[in-house]
Amino acid sequence: MNGGDGYLLANQNTAAMDRFTAFTSLFDPSTFSHLDRLGVAEGWRCWEVGAGGTSVVRWLAERVGSTGHVLATDLDTTWADGAPLPTVAVQRHDVALDPVPPGPFDLVHARLVLVHVPDRDVALTNMVSALRPGGWLLVEDADPALQPLSCLEEHGPAEARANRIRTGFRALMAGRGADLAYGRTLPRRLRAAGLVEVGADAAFPVALPACADLEVATITIIRDQLVEGGVASEAEIEQHLAAVRAGQLDLTQPPMIACWGRRPG
Repeated sequence: MNGGDGYLLANQNTAAMDRFTAFTSLFDPSTFSHLDRLGVAEGWRCWEVGAGGTSVVRWLAERVGSTGHVLATDLDTTWADGAPLPTVAVQRHDVALDPVPPGPFDLVHARLVLVHVPDRDVALTNMVSALRPGGWLLVEDADPALQPLSCLEEHGPAEARANRIRTGFRALMAGRGADLAYGRTLPRRLRAAGLVEVGADAAFPVALPACADLEVATITIIRDQLVEGGVASEAEIEQHLAAVRAGQLDLTQPPMIACWGRRPG
């Protein structure tokens, strides 16, 4: 998305679906809990920004029912090709550059989107503008700078190698325009956008099976860049992946900070 190089973890990569599956396992319970607490109900109009997969979209569609409406947008909508959702409208859309979809919406939700968008301030403004008075915005974004390690306990060479590779991954992300400290700024940004009843919390997965699945999928996607950047050799990457697959590492992922706010009125 930045510097003409494109999104580092593009959906077109064959390992992208493995990442989506891991995210579903790691973060859907927290996401669904937040959506439930915000009161998503029959008849709501919802905009899922940067959907990237079907799990959240399906949850919303089931909750709003036949009288509601779910719009799922993304830069790449191929994730929807093999899983038609009759009650969901799927649209290719850039949240920062394209006109705001016709609303207003009772809920606008984005997970792991704004941290990657160069014009994230514009994107956030567009999302807020799409809310009806009284509507809710829920934004979930990771904060890799808050907790940068892959292995919290650097017990030996394998953990040190994993942390070195994670450092290289973070550098690649930053080079593509990702804001690695964006998650912590969300409460301030939502208040500045005029939202009220703003609150936030974080999901922090540690040593869960899906952490290993996500690590394998991510390294598979970026291994060429890691080698080209001198972060790790092919042999070191193979050693790392073997350790991950063997369950030898207690891997973690960055905290996912969820922030919500309501448009007054």
